[in-house]
Amino acid sequence: MIRRLAPVVLASLALSLSAQTTSTHDAPVGGFSVPAAAAEHSLEAQYDARLDRNDLRDWMKRLTARPHHLGSAYDRDNSEFIASLFRSWGYETAIEEFQVLFPTPKSRLLEMVGPQHFTANLAETPLTDDPTSSQVSEQLPTFNAYSIDGDVTGDLVYVNFGVPKDYEELDRRGIDVKGKIVIARYGGSWRGIKPKVAAEHGAIGCLIYSDPHDDGYFQGDVYPKGAFRNDSGAQRGSVMDMPQYPGDPLTPGVGATATAKRLDRKDATTLTKIPVLPISYGDALPLLRAISGPVAPQEWRGSLPITYHIGPGVARVHLKLEFNWDMVPARDVIARLRGSQRPDQWIVRGNHYDAWVNGAEDPISGQVAMLEEAKAIGQLAKEGHRPVRTIIYAAWDGEEEGLLGSTEWAETHAEELQRNAVVYINSDTNGRGFLGVEGSHTLERFVNEVARDVNDPERNVSVLQRLRARQLTTAAAGDRKSLRSQDGIRIGALGSGSDYSAFLQHLGVAALNVGYGGEDGSGSYHSIFDSYSHFTRFVDPDFQYGLTQARTTGRMVLRLANAEVLPFEFTHMADTVARYADDLTHLAASMREEAEERNLEVNDQSLVLAADPTEPMAAPKPETVAPYLNFAPLQNAVAHLQRSAKAFDAVRVNAIAASPNASVNQESLDRVLMHAERMLTRDQGLPRRPWYRHFVYAPGYYTGYGVKTLPGVREAIEQRQYPEAEQQVTILAGVLDAYAAEIDRATALAQGRKE
Repeated sequence: MIRRLAPVVLASLALSLSAQTTSTHDAPVGGFSVPAAAAEHSLEAQYDARLDRNDLRDWMKRLTARPHHLGSAYDRDNSEFIASLFRSWGYETAIEEFQVLFPTPKSRLLEMVGPQHFTANLAETPLTDDPTSSQVSEQLPTFNAYSIDGDVTGDLVYVNFGVPKDYEELDRRGIDVKGKIVIARYGGSWRGIKPKVAAEHGAIGCLIYSDPHDDGYFQGDVYPKGAFRNDSGAQRGSVMDMPQYPGDPLTPGVGATATAKRLDRKDATTLTKIPVLPISYGDALPLLRAISGPVAPQEWRGSLPITYHIGPGVARVHLKLEFNWDMVPARDVIARLRGSQRPDQWIVRGNHYDAWVNGAEDPISGQVAMLEEAKAIGQLAKEGHRPVRTIIYAAWDGEEEGLLGSTEWAETHAEELQRNAVVYINSDTNGRGFLGVEGSHTLERFVNEVARDVNDPERNVSVLQRLRARQLTTAAAGDRKSLRSQDGIRIGALGSGSDYSAFLQHLGVAALNVGYGGEDGSGSYHSIFDSYSHFTRFVDPDFQYGLTQARTTGRMVLRLANAEVLPFEFTHMADTVARYADDLTHLAASMREEAEERNLEVNDQSLVLAADPTEPMAAPKPETVAPYLNFAPLQNAVAHLQRSAKAFDAVRVNAIAASPNASVNQESLDRVLMHAERMLTRDQGLPRRPWYRHFVYAPGYYTGYGVKTLPGVREAIEQRQYPEAEQQVTILAGVLDAYAAEIDRATALAQGRKE
């Protein structure tokens, strides 16, 4: 366990780091000349003065007053309320509507039929301490969206997190799930991976429960005494196979407009192959207690008061699910503030507003911060500070079911977005704690500059300094020297799980996902207890971090909208891609070494079986040893990229207005910079999932939300598809070479040379 330092130690570390930075007022701002940077800092001070935490509190109370899932009456009401706010602030506002497939439960039954009978409750218990938890008639029941209908009975097998490596462990123990129902605990991967992998191994049904070790009393007091999930709480959620494609299952690649051509439901590949149902740990306990068979490995054991067994036997369960497969409207609120000089360059900013139930933390905490941001920018525009570029605010619908609203809007407007979109900035949930940013590494320096200029409300240092202090105090001793030598924070790569996916991974628009958290008591996720009461007690009681989020993303929007030249920077990107490429060579080598070691073990086991045929051991199977892959094309392309990035970094200041080089065409340079990310995509997409076109970032085929970097090569190696890995190395090298050539174009323009 990592020892946590006292707040005073964290604060002193942050203050010591602050001495290394320039004061905010004089700090440079990427894309701005010195005088323009000073004017931008002044504008941001005016922006901050217009932020009011009472707005966030009032709007959250209003938006979470009733359940507002996709297609519900209050979801429509919220969309119209949000649109009215944008209009009042001077934005051109419209609600764009799409027709999407959204199944809701018609019947749910889970019962244990042996060795004794037990019927699961499948309901969350309302609490007098939480007034909105009693709105039962409007609440969606606990279920997993896009599970198929099913009526199955079988022996129950416990599969830990239900990810591929857990089934490898079952195979080693000679345990087969074919024809059985599996029970997996939440965690270890995105929930949709669990029924996907179970079906691939022959299971006929899947249950997913919240173990209190990961999401309940092991973490702290349960709600309402504390923040954490109680024994009736269950996590709703989509199990759509989003690593195939997100959005409406019936319209992959095209917007789900009223006239769109739709697949037959039986042909939609993102629906599950087996029925799946989420349950509480109160309902899971009798089932897990009844399982016999081998005792589960130590790392598989949760915190229920039982001995965890794997099965199969003696527990046998019956699962019956039936859904209403309805088409419902998804309503996106789209608000535009037209730019004064470069209106065809769009800064797109979004946060969804639909929820599984009342949704205070997920997503309204992020939505109200975005609304406050838009209000302040609208007020500045009315006072004469209209942005240079167009700003588009989007309140997305249907995110929870599978990024429906954002995906359908992006697919519908794909040509416009590829032509005009500069950056997409996303937020989702928000709470007390530390800044978290993931996204395109061309924006890493930009993120650091913004984080440098935003104050943390609890520590009175910048959010950058506080985050760096945390990283230093939690890092392993061997990593601290490297962290201290960094000139800022490293942002993470984007997988999936929120509304940035269509922009970055399908269209090649540079994207960021931004939010705060880490000290906000969790435990209400996707339950009836994600409420205004829970949020104002445990998550961000004073809305301090809601305002901090607005200060952060507001600066991002303003700087991108007003920069003299877009603040993209390629050196960090090139170095990051180089690290990812090194990871691939290490991955291939480690898999080769592991296969060789396992084959030695197989040989030893074979000798044991030959000596004693009565030994109860499954016949061992040798593993194919990975060949030596040729990474030279990739290494050459990375070297090309690093040279190009360094050359641009050396001349990019020439592109700013104060430069003596007056021949720079800033608008032409902007066009090259904003389209550079598109060069990292291919129309053919990734193997077996062409919707995902980005060759640096993608969600993992077996991780879901979790990112796979350089995914074409990485996943081919992981899945032991070695001829495909060789092919993908060549394709990736070509993509990176084309990207480097685009950076070379930007360098020429920054030097005042014609294209």
